[in-house]
Amino acid sequence: MYVRDAKNRDEVWLLDHIEAMGLDDVAFRSRDYVIAVDETNDEKAGFGRLRIHKAGDGEEADDCCELTGIGTLSAWRGQGVGAHVVERLVDKAAADGFAVVYSLTPAPNFLAQFGFEPVTGDELPERIRDRLSEKRDGAPDDGSEVVGMRLPVDEFEMPERLREAFKTATPQAEGANEPEESAEDFGIDPEQATYKYDTGR
Repeated sequence: MYVRDAKNRDEVWLLDHIEAMGLDDVAFRSRDYVIAVDETNDEKAGFGRLRIHKAGDGEEADDCCELTGIGTLSAWRGQGVGAHVVERLVDKAAADGFAVVYSLTPAPNFLAQFGFEPVTGDELPERIRDRLSEKRDGAPDDGSEVVGMRLPVDEFEMPERLREAFKTATPQAEGANEPEESAEDFGIDPEQATYKYDTGR
């Protein structure tokens, strides 16, 4: 597996999967994305975006950047794909001269394992703060909250287990990582059940 910059030919694939996963596609530009790819068959496994917010004319604030639109295809989850997408995005931010990256996410624990820390809205740059309001307004009403996260680029840490998993990542069959369902899951006592149809007569 490796992570590369997205190319123009990846645009349709990216848009399809961004829509399928319900991810943010505001001001979409394929060149902002990176894609995790299996080098043995060129199968795409995940992606993410580094979105740079330019300071407007007359603004005192500097440009800032945001990690967004991070997704891993279901067959590749749990194998370090998303982690390596984040790592590549942080490296790109550092190469572009940014000392800090931000992300707005309903899953802060995922980013926390790399050294990201939650920050309040007041601690976010104005443009990221505006994005936080937009994302919270558009978030599904499922009890989760979009949280602002911040990371100095030189403090990124990759957990060793994710680095090792990525080296041997392979697509898994649908449901392969899910526990096998047992009779008890359906309220059946296997000691008493005869598995014959009971018509109630």
